[in-house]
Amino acid sequence: MFIKRKNKTKIYALGQHISMSAHKARRIIDQIRGRSYEETLMILELMPYRASYSIFKLVYSAAANASDNMDSDETNLIIFKAEVNEGTTVKKLKPRARGRSYPIKRPTCHITIGVKDISLYEGEYYVDPYINKDYLTPLKNPGWAYTDMIDENVYSNGGVWDKK
Repeated sequence: MFIKRKNKTKIYALGQHISMSAHKARRIIDQIRGRSYEETLMILELMPYRASYSIFKLVYSAAANASDNMDSDETNLIIFKAEVNEGTTVKKLKPRARGRSYPIKRPTCHITIGVKDISLYEGEYYVDPYINKDYLTPLKNPGWAYTDMIDENVYSNGGVWDKK
């Protein structure tokens, strides 16, 4: 008799007390949620924001955790969870004229990155939970394509869009 061990398929990396505002970090996190690991690294390297470096390190750490804990290949990783929560605010006082003080607030945030290995779901097809589209259907049926485009005549009936 043997005991079937349930594989852990989701791996997380958590960065706490990162000194940036949660709003600025969310601007970048929204761009990488639901993408593959390699595509995420390319996006983060080319983004001109300061927050992208901290998020890059967390994504890299989550992939390292997945390869160490699950022996998964980095090409099969998908970022399934990326969230930013507000942390504590560091408060200081800056001396000003006439003996007064001015408060300085340094916001911090907590960033959670979760990766999932899609090679463990070989028998199933992968449906992106954020877009609700099946990415493997075009690969199975070569003649099939998405038709989610907006009709060209939607904005041509006058109104704001026709004015110059």
